[in-house]
Amino acid sequence: MAGTLYVVATPLGNLGDLSPRAADTLKQAAVVAAEDTRHTKPLLVHVGSRADLVSFHAHSADRTLERLLRLLGGGTDVALVTDAGTPTVSDPGAELVAAARARGIQVVTIPGPTAVAAALAVSGLAADRYVFLGFLPRKGGERRRLLELVAGSEWTVVLFEAPNRVAALLADLAAACDGGADRPASVSREMTKVFEETRAGTLAELAGYYAEAPPRGEVTVVVAGTGKPRPPEAPIDPEARARTLLAQGMTRKDVAEQVAQETGISRNTAYRLVNEL
Repeated sequence: MAGTLYVVATPLGNLGDLSPRAADTLKQAAVVAAEDTRHTKPLLVHVGSRADLVSFHAHSADRTLERLLRLLGGGTDVALVTDAGTPTVSDPGAELVAAARARGIQVVTIPGPTAVAAALAVSGLAADRYVFLGFLPRKGGERRRLLELVAGSEWTVVLFEAPNRVAALLADLAAACDGGADRPASVSREMTKVFEETRAGTLAELAGYYAEAPPRGEVTVVVAGTGKPRPPEAPIDPEARARTLLAQGMTRKDVAEQVAQETGISRNTAYRLVNEL
């Protein structure tokens, strides 16, 4: 019989937050796949686990994934952990979970700490519905698109950010939001640790504060939503869109493909439209 893949949530910082079930799972599993073995080893010592540690992170080679799948297929139980919180939530592991499921291997969650829920709980902002976007790209069009998504979101948005980039993120959010300087937000850092802090205010206030006092440690940013649904976007005019793309130098074939994708018209209709221009 195949082994079981356990997805185990570990403490954000305070070891007292490790659940008894998680501790038992780490002791019983023969192998622990860890984002950083140096970080996880003290945790295994703490619970008295003698499991073999395997390094498994975002840049692991395919052979590491295959090795873990072979172990699972051969009947070995594997526990997947990240450095802090719940694996696969803006952390490595989704690929292993998906591959295990595809092979019919049982996957069991051992729930526990997550920075997303912890930051929401102390933010004072609405948490009945929220959007989690993880880390935004550092620059470029995709960053601008996601900043606009945050600005227009009806619901609270949760973001992760590196401490040295928090002030810049807050400033960019304030610029992107309508009346963004006054948009409520909170910044939580070092949650469950000795220097845990959550600071609430407007985006402008928080951007100014962290520009003067850069934070340390893991940071989670929570931004209030608009409270209003986004207005529906006007439908795209296929002919106007085709003319714009042709003027940019795209081939007729590529224009037809993109117009079909963006407007929902059939490919044949798009090809005919482009050829008639």
